[in-house]
Amino acid sequence: MSPDLVHARVFESLTRLRLGYVAERLDALLAEAARTEPTYLDFLDNLLREEVGSKQRKRIAMGIQIAHFPTVKTLDDFDFKFQPSVDHKLVRELAMGRFIAQAENVLIFGPPGVGKTHLAIALGRAVVEAGHSVLFTSATALLAALSRAETEGQLAERLLFYTKPKLLIVDEVGYLPFERRSAHLFFQLVARRYERSSTLITTNQVVTQWGTVFGDEVLAAAILDRLLHHSHTLMLSGESYRLKQKKKAGLLSGSVSPAK
Repeated sequence: MSPDLVHARVFESLTRLRLGYVAERLDALLAEAARTEPTYLDFLDNLLREEVGSKQRKRIAMGIQIAHFPTVKTLDDFDFKFQPSVDHKLVRELAMGRFIAQAENVLIFGPPGVGKTHLAIALGRAVVEAGHSVLFTSATALLAALSRAETEGQLAERLLFYTKPKLLIVDEVGYLPFERRSAHLFFQLVARRYERSSTLITTNQVVTQWGTVFGDEVLAAAILDRLLHHSHTLMLSGESYRLKQKKKAGLLSGSVSPAK
């Protein structure tokens, strides 16, 4: 059988097996094999690793797209020197994604501008890379979506949408107080995810202030009970990174402090 015919048949088989990346790189892989003369097993190993790597990159890219992260942030970009109070070891452990299997939650506390959102996005990306589904939303966007769904008679469907991801990241809880109805909708979502899937919360309010945030001490206690049970807590402190940079540039006086 002619080499061209064999090449065409191999290409067709790779395509039918949905090994598209290897099919596209077949000539390059064959040329490399001719140069290095690997064993049959090494050649097959390299070929399969190429395909697995391609599929992994595509899966991660799709997962990041579905997560709707507002910006690109990674743990490598996080300034742990600026935040020495952060438990570096715990962050790296969470990045492995094992807490997802246990449906454990993560709560990140700290004042504005100290890196809570950066850390939340970075951990979310790491969880995507570990093979889990993630969805990122701000607290205001989440509550607006739930309230609109309730008005339109589609609350059950919208709650299901926010219940499905293995990790739901809710950013900026507490920056604005919840209306009473919104607080009850948030409780419904937390209750649905409780011990089923993981939730990551960032907030600038300590737990003793959550009664004010939700406008109801009993409801706040019920929400906290479910979030803090099986959870990991990260405490960030210090001055706003953005304001600190502006002070360095001489744009602000040292007496300026971030708004709560």
